[in-house]
Amino acid sequence: MTQASCRLTTGLGLALTLSLGLGITAASVPAQAQPATGKTELYWFGQAGFKIKTPGGKTIVIDPWLSGGPKTPAPYKTDLSALGKVDLLLVTHAHVDHIGDAPAIAKAQNTVLYGPADMITPMNTLGLLPPNLGHRFNKTGHVTPLPGIKVTAVQAEHSSLLVYNNSTTGKNESHPAGEAMGYIIQLENGFKIWHMGDTGLFSDMKFISEHYKPDLVLIPIGGNFTMAPDDAAFALKTWIKPKMVIPMHYNSNPMAKGTLAEFQAAMKGSNIKIVPMTEGETVQF
Repeated sequence: MTQASCRLTTGLGLALTLSLGLGITAASVPAQAQPATGKTELYWFGQAGFKIKTPGGKTIVIDPWLSGGPKTPAPYKTDLSALGKVDLLLVTHAHVDHIGDAPAIAKAQNTVLYGPADMITPMNTLGLLPPNLGHRFNKTGHVTPLPGIKVTAVQAEHSSLLVYNNSTTGKNESHPAGEAMGYIIQLENGFKIWHMGDTGLFSDMKFISEHYKPDLVLIPIGGNFTMAPDDAAFALKTWIKPKMVIPMHYNSNPMAKGTLAEFQAAMKGSNIKIVPMTEGETVQF
C-alpha cells in the first residue's frame, strides 16, 4: 500500500478526510456523503477499546472497558446494547481496563470471546464465561473467526491478572491470567491493524513488523503501565516504521501521564502519519 486515507467523524456529525500519502489535505463534508461500504472504520471508546467496522460489514470489538471507563462516550457507558451486533470480541489481557465488559457482551450476544489461553481458562472455571463462549489461543497462533478475517496473537511485554468478586464471600480475589498479548488483525481486503495491547519496549517489535507488515499500528503512550510517549516514538521510528499510527491508552488514568502533545513532539522528523483521535470519534480508512 503506497497511499491510504482516513476520515474522522466527530460528535458534531462532521467528517475530516485526511490523505495519508505524501501530504495531508482536509475537507469538511457531511458524514453521510461518503458511505462506509468497502472501507475500514475505527471508533475509539477510550483507553485501548476500539470498535472496528470491516470492509465486509462485520463489527470487531477490542478491549471494551465501557461501563467503568472514565472517558467512555454515551450511550455505551450505560447501555451495552448500543454496540449493536458484535461479530468478533477480542481481549488482550485480563486487567480491568481491558477485559472490562467483555464477558457481559459475550453472554448477552452469544458471541465468542477470543483471548489469551490462560485468561480464558480461569474465566471458565470461575463461572465468569461459559466454555462455549471462550476461545483460547497463544502467541503466533492465529484464528480465522470470520470469513476473510485473520487474527494472529503476538507478543506484548506486560502482565495479566484477573480480579474476580466472589459472590459467596463478597470479596475480590486475584487470579493469574496468563500473559498479555497484542493482535495482528487482517481484514477482508488485506488491510492489517496491529493492536499492541498494553506493552513496554521489546526488540521483537522489529520482527513482528517485518514479518506481518501492519498498515496501521494502535500503540499505547500513557507510560507507567506501558510505553511513555518517548519510548513509543522510539519503537515506531526505530523498529516498526508503519505507514500510520493511532496513539491509545492515555488520558484515562492519572498514573499514566503521557500526552498526545508529548507523543507528537517525540515523533518529529518521522514520515509516519499520526492519526490522533478523541474518545467518541470515528476514523475511516
